[in-house]
Amino acid sequence: MNGLLIVDKSINMTSFDVCHELMKVFNTKRIGHTGTLDPIATGVLVCTIGKYTKLNEVLTSTYKEYIAEMELGRLTDTLDIEGKDLPCNQFNSTKEEIEKTILSFKKTYLQEVPIYSSVKVNGKKLYEYARNNIEVELPKREVTIKDIEIINIDNNHVTFKCLVSKGTYIRSLIRDIGESLNTGAIMTSLRRTKQGKFNIEDAYTLDDIKNNNYKLLSLEDVLDIKVIECDDILYKQVSSGVKQDTKGYILYKYNNKDVALYNNGNMFIYLND
Repeated sequence: MNGLLIVDKSINMTSFDVCHELMKVFNTKRIGHTGTLDPIATGVLVCTIGKYTKLNEVLTSTYKEYIAEMELGRLTDTLDIEGKDLPCNQFNSTKEEIEKTILSFKKTYLQEVPIYSSVKVNGKKLYEYARNNIEVELPKREVTIKDIEIINIDNNHVTFKCLVSKGTYIRSLIRDIGESLNTGAIMTSLRRTKQGKFNIEDAYTLDDIKNNNYKLLSLEDVLDIKVIECDDILYKQVSSGVKQDTKGYILYKYNNKDVALYNNGNMFIYLND
């Protein structure tokens, strides 16, 4: 079985937990996802099944939209509500200052990766350094906050929506907003509402999926691709992985069945089981 499934991840589950449940539903170990969500987070988790797992890198590079809630005047080691409290400056900002600061983050900047993350430094994941109380220089990545919109401000509790590039940590964005306001800030909830062309309205809960209430997406749903129906000669070439003089993604079919997905003339995924 090959396909792509949009899951509405529930809270207190890891992204791997979701994949593990799907492995049992579809009776296959070939299941992956295209962008990790922390256990505290909910929402869109794009899962790939079978040979579609080769699409993970392609789909990870798209922009993601989130609705986040944060608390100003508080700091934790994990940068979210589940961590241990750390000292920080007292919250003392007006609503206007909060609004101005948040909107100023609609930009591209170097963002420091949180210590509690799976990013590797010298072959070891950062959270392993944190758990062993080992100091390490945290890497910085260029990220783009393409859009940011304030939904609600209630004293030191703020809800906002943002559209961000690959590699952006919302926990780190919230920390950076707090630092710009000369205080601490932590993430109290997070919901991914969109990844690329996939919206939360198109997502299924695990209960939906276990009750056979879901739709698998095909390559034509996932990518902007051209479809070519093969004759006998082209079918033999494509089946053998012969390079083609084409640009972009091409899905080759034979008798209306998927044969292979090519990218810039080279075979990317062989689909003719």
